[in-house]
Amino acid sequence: MTSTLLTNARLIDPEAGTDTLGELRIEAGRITAPGPAEQVVDCGGRCLAPGIVDLGVKVGEPGERHKESFHTAGQAAARGGITTMVCRPDTIPVIDSPETLEHARTRATHSAVRVHHMSALTRGRAGREMVEIGFLRDAGAVAFTDGTHVVTDTKVLSRCLTYARSLRALVVGHPQEPGLARGAVVTSGKFASLRGLPGVSPLAERMGVERDLALVEATGVAYHLDQVTTAAGLAPLRRARAAGLDVTAGTSIHHLTLNVLDVADYRTFFKVTPPLRTEDDRLAVAEALADGTIDIISSMHTPQDEESKRLPFEEAAPGAVGLETLLPAAMRLVSAGHVDLPTLWRALSLNPARRLGLAGGTLAKGAPADLVLFDPDAPFVLDRWTLASKSKNTPFDGARMEGRVLRTWVGGETVYDRADG
Repeated sequence: MTSTLLTNARLIDPEAGTDTLGELRIEAGRITAPGPAEQVVDCGGRCLAPGIVDLGVKVGEPGERHKESFHTAGQAAARGGITTMVCRPDTIPVIDSPETLEHARTRATHSAVRVHHMSALTRGRAGREMVEIGFLRDAGAVAFTDGTHVVTDTKVLSRCLTYARSLRALVVGHPQEPGLARGAVVTSGKFASLRGLPGVSPLAERMGVERDLALVEATGVAYHLDQVTTAAGLAPLRRARAAGLDVTAGTSIHHLTLNVLDVADYRTFFKVTPPLRTEDDRLAVAEALADGTIDIISSMHTPQDEESKRLPFEEAAPGAVGLETLLPAAMRLVSAGHVDLPTLWRALSLNPARRLGLAGGTLAKGAPADLVLFDPDAPFVLDRWTLASKSKNTPFDGARMEGRVLRTWVGGETVYDRADG
């Protein structure tokens, strides 16, 4: 393996919190101290940062390969500067046993980027019987979650959390009170009323956060809230953090950059779970990202085929693809002055890597050479048909965006180079 020196780079270091001009050397798949190298790459003053670690990616294998495969998801990730995908277990069948996990891990070898898997917390994500957490951890599961299927039986959830705590396993929860959220497709308010769409109050998220954090306090488990999207959900989260609970929180790039009004005339590409929120909520979550209350930004990549989206809004499947749009959408937060690049990259790369116990997310010597070179100011208009994902259900179709990925490395090997077309 040849050594490579990346020169004239604007180094975005989320660990040090710096944005400086410099150079970086790659050898044997890892970052080393600058020095002579067999190959020299002039970065032209563009930004060089740790590759994105995307927590919560949905891939269609097994069961829905027509929506997304590990091969196409890996291509999309590489083109989006994502070097690690952490995949959800909401597949067909559900990843809830060592056998189904092993099948997914085998299929994931077709991906151009690193892939890790979460397991379901309960069998079939049905909320009744705990999975074999110990065996699944040994088989490679990095976390446990039932995703949007909230475990409503508090006794079952408490037992799951207690057992996970004994094994030091991370549990990922979806903060929502399912009774209030049932049947809702937008956030309640004037817009929902004018459109005649069933809405859910932000109170449902607050109640979900409060319940989950009470159980975290009781059990001492390591817990991650996958999507906190409202101002109401932030207050109990801040109290839990102040009390020293082992809890982190994430949000999706769609909830950070879009609001309920974007649904406009029933545009189903904007139907996601939880639904898009008000502008006040969006701004509150952006502020929470800046002050560190929100730790992680994810694409929550959820591919849906055309047949699933070309339906009346209430009947259409929720979800949006996001692997290729995560970085340019996140640049909107920088342009709006919410965060600087090192802070943004803490949420995109360093924090998810640390929370999951993965190597990466840093430019430190000895770290894996998982890197992205990008131009933060390059403008373009997104055409969904150019996306590498099999499914094209992006809410950013036709949007003016900034931020082009120029090159992506995984373990020091180039997995995407825009110059190659």
